[in-house]
Amino acid sequence: MFKTILIANRGEIAVRVIRTARAMGIRSVAVHSDADAGAMHVRLADHAVRIGPAPVAESYLDGAAIIAAAKSTGAEAIHPGYGFLSENPDFVEAVAAAGLSFIGPSAEAIRAMGLKGAAKALMSAAGVPVVPGYHGEDQDPQLLQAEAGRIGYPVLVKAVAGGGGKGMRLDANAEGFAEAQASARAEARTAFGNDAVLIEKFVQNPRHIEVQVFGDGTSALHLFERDCSLQRRHQKVIEEAPAPGMTAKMREAMGAAAVRAAEAIGYKGAGTVEFIVDGSDGLRPDRFWFMEMNTRLQVEHPVTEAITGIDLVEWQLRVAAGEPLPARQDDLRINGHAFEARLYAEDVPAGFLPATGQVTHLAFGAGARADTGVAAGDAVSPWYDPMIAKIIVHGADRAGALQKLALALAGTGIAGVTTNRSFLARLAAHPGLVSGRVDTGLIGRDLAALAAPVAVTPPMVAQAALMAAGLDAGGDAARGFALWQPLNWAVELLWDSGEARVLLTPTGPDSVDLGFGERVVQARRRAGHWRFDGAAAEPAHGLGRVVTLLGSGVRFVSADPLDRESIGHSTGDQIRAPMPGLVREVAAQAGQKVTAGQRLVVLEAMKMEHVLRAPRDGVVALTSVSAGDQVEAGDVVLELEAGA
Repeated sequence: MFKTILIANRGEIAVRVIRTARAMGIRSVAVHSDADAGAMHVRLADHAVRIGPAPVAESYLDGAAIIAAAKSTGAEAIHPGYGFLSENPDFVEAVAAAGLSFIGPSAEAIRAMGLKGAAKALMSAAGVPVVPGYHGEDQDPQLLQAEAGRIGYPVLVKAVAGGGGKGMRLDANAEGFAEAQASARAEARTAFGNDAVLIEKFVQNPRHIEVQVFGDGTSALHLFERDCSLQRRHQKVIEEAPAPGMTAKMREAMGAAAVRAAEAIGYKGAGTVEFIVDGSDGLRPDRFWFMEMNTRLQVEHPVTEAITGIDLVEWQLRVAAGEPLPARQDDLRINGHAFEARLYAEDVPAGFLPATGQVTHLAFGAGARADTGVAAGDAVSPWYDPMIAKIIVHGADRAGALQKLALALAGTGIAGVTTNRSFLARLAAHPGLVSGRVDTGLIGRDLAALAAPVAVTPPMVAQAALMAAGLDAGGDAARGFALWQPLNWAVELLWDSGEARVLLTPTGPDSVDLGFGERVVQARRRAGHWRFDGAAAEPAHGLGRVVTLLGSGVRFVSADPLDRESIGHSTGDQIRAPMPGLVREVAAQAGQKVTAGQRLVVLEAMKMEHVLRAPRDGVVALTSVSAGDQVEAGDVVLELEAGA
């Protein structure tokens, strides 16, 4: 067994690997960029090495620097985690050339599955069912359009070298195909350096079910399936294992197909074979097709660990060190049900835009496993994926596990950054998920309700105002009394969807009336706990002028009325960057006439494109940015002439 390993990754997966290594008595080495110098994975590792500045191309994608760090620290093997270099065959070969072990599959296996078209041809030859489509090398746009017509609309245009939903577009008819393939190729070029695409038939009632496989380079086994159908923009949100509605016959067929796929390429280590399933008539063994194989550990691997009782990272380390597969297929059993929810720093009502900032408070609900690379005091930067944690629950059955997930999400409190926690809580209570009727279109169909801003109620405003005024400690509200008359004072609050001037009037010890507009909320403290109009106060966190109600996730800012004008608001004439990012394209110049909805500026953030469009008809007064510029949230990138 290895004595020292280096983890060529960051965040929660690096922390996850470090913890298993420590339990096995293995020394761990972390690598970090300048932006991650104080990150959790750096703090937990036995040794840490700086590998470059914040941009991933100059740090976490610098294979030579990572290998040098491994050699300088005496590491015998490199664990790639997922993302970054985990599926880069050139890096695998460089690791071997340096005399180190790669904790994962061979370069040949990664290459075999790295290009989707070639992978599907290989799978078809191995007897694995594949979706009808075009996987050829000829990328002539006219040929691609003809192939789409042959397959039959709707079709998916997908990056050959893609993953995670990047470089993927759904096209419902021939009229939109040219724009769909051009957009997919542009995003693929940015994300993967390869703009080749393939075309697949779009399954109308699709479910995304994947099978966890594990191989030793010769033989393989499977550790059952996961349902990953709850997706937004082709990115997974909540996963579960086993898949709802799965039959023994279907499980046997999918497991056997996944094992054939792994053995066809001599797979070694943990991998995932992903299938698209037609769920329109239940789960049937003749209605699943190979999509792709992820030649690495997956983000959602904890749900498989929960139902099997197996530490997949430990298996990775043992097999990479030359040990045989730790179990046989007949040894494996499913125990109960598990869910995983991906908690991100993102602004859901604003279109799931990644959010940044310092996490000032972070606590997870009881009864859940939380895989995280973030703690209170850490920053979520614009440089990397904004995942805060994976919240995993396990129960004796599906209903019990789902109830645990709801409780875990309700008990999770975060302050300092905007998150998708409320969105996840709504999704966990969605009738489709509760009943097990899931498909990849569920979120899209009900997105308006799932992504709606949290409704701010008068008791919530009152609680925030009480905290902003410093009266939440209680016991001394009577200090506001003078000459036997209560003093009134005002607190001005702002939040994402509104603002209020709240008048506080202490009416006795541990008693305050809070008025705003025509509403008065009575705050009373009893047995050490505040109640607002009789309703219990939410858990809350205050720091400076910011109050976060942790139950709802709403963040209030107490504003100084004398400094009110410093709180900026976008106008109809100004187009502002909604998030930090890189300007990829400026599609309009000063003096140009534009129409409402016209594409003006394209930003890239988290390797995805975000298009800023004209809010109205008008004439461009000036552009403040050029392609290649880095902007911060709120920066004005373009202005329209007033009234034009």
